[in-house]
Amino acid sequence: MIKLEINGVQHEADVDKNMPLLWVLRDALGLVGTKYGCGTGVCGTCTVLLDGAPVRSCLIKARDVTGTITTIEGSNTQYPLRAVQDAWIEHQVAQCGYCQPGQIMSAVGLLARNASPTDEDIDQALTGNLCRCGTYLRIRAAVRAAADQLRREAIE
Repeated sequence: MIKLEINGVQHEADVDKNMPLLWVLRDALGLVGTKYGCGTGVCGTCTVLLDGAPVRSCLIKARDVTGTITTIEGSNTQYPLRAVQDAWIEHQVAQCGYCQPGQIMSAVGLLARNASPTDEDIDQALTGNLCRCGTYLRIRAAVRAAADQLRREAIE
C-alpha cells in the first residue's frame, strides 16, 4: 500500500511499489488526464508536477514519490493551471491534443517559478515536450498570454 498526496487529496493505492507513477495515477486512481506517450521520459506527455517541478511520471517508481503531486486534473489553488488552460483555448493550441496535458503541466511549472518568462525561457522549459502536430509557436504564445494574465491578476 502506498500513500500519495495528489491534487491536495490523500490517496492510498494497493499497487506494486515498483509501478511507475503514471500507471498508479491512471490505472489505480483513475486520474487519466496524464497520458502515456513513449514510456522512456523522452516525449513529456506524462508530465506532472512533483512539489511544483515538472517530472516524467513514467520514470518515477511509486516507492520513490515523496512530496505533493499535481496532475492536469489539479485545482487552481496552488499553481496557475486555470490561466494556462484558458490561454491554451484562446490561442487554439491543441490539434490532436494528446501531448497537451504534459505541455500544460510543464508550462504551469515554469510560470510557478518564473512570472515573466522570455521566449528562450519558455522554449527551454518545454524542450522535452514533443508535439507531433507542431503547435510550438501557439504553445509559446499561450504561455506568454498566461504569464501576462497572471501578472495582471497580481496587480488587481
